[in-house]
Amino acid sequence: MSRRRAAGLAAALLSLAACGGTVSGGASPTAEAGGGAAGGGGTAGSTAACDWVAARSGNPYAVEVPPPPDEVPAEGTAALRVGTSLGELTLTLDRAGAPCAAASMLHLAAEGFFDGSACHREVDSEGLQVLQCGDPTGTGAGGPTYAFPTDVDGDETYPRGTVAMANSGQGLDGSQFFLVWGDSLLPPDYTVVGTVDDAGLAVLDQVAANGNDGSLDPSPGGGAPTVPVTLTSVTPVP
Repeated sequence: MSRRRAAGLAAALLSLAACGGTVSGGASPTAEAGGGAAGGGGTAGSTAACDWVAARSGNPYAVEVPPPPDEVPAEGTAALRVGTSLGELTLTLDRAGAPCAAASMLHLAAEGFFDGSACHREVDSEGLQVLQCGDPTGTGAGGPTYAFPTDVDGDETYPRGTVAMANSGQGLDGSQFFLVWGDSLLPPDYTVVGTVDDAGLAVLDQVAANGNDGSLDPSPGGGAPTVPVTLTSVTPVP
């Protein structure tokens, strides 16, 4: 597939409501040491400083929720258990690779932000095979009242099993994410936040087999899943 075709596919994911705010860059890694003074005793842990900004004002679909703390863990992984109307998925979030996105998803899950929301979009075109979720209003325009910078380095790829953040092309992420059920050819413009487990991929294969209603064709593409997919519960795994 040509680069031009891939760029066209990228535009198809720009369905997240546009966000506003000042972006000063992505996560800034820092070191957190127990015991206070540098070189003192205690266990060191890597953290990142996140730049939470206000989402676009005037969006009637924005849902009020406070942002996570400014300092978040930046090492290891964390898991989310995602119950859906078609089965359960477990997402492994990469705190080291995308600390702010991982922290935001965990925070929103703990707030019950995703519970009861519909995955509003499924795409099964050549080079773009995803299920898009994370909008509590189910409209494709919703999200939290905060946003944060997209975290990419230009090497991102989106093979089957990837979890990545949707965005509106303005360099900011919110709550919407997409689950990749088939290798997708996209430019590296979307924060890769984690992976889906094998049981979750089986659920996504079922969604793919059911297809979509084509209501969003030809642009941005795809449509609502023919068999509705609801996030019944999204909870951090202790």
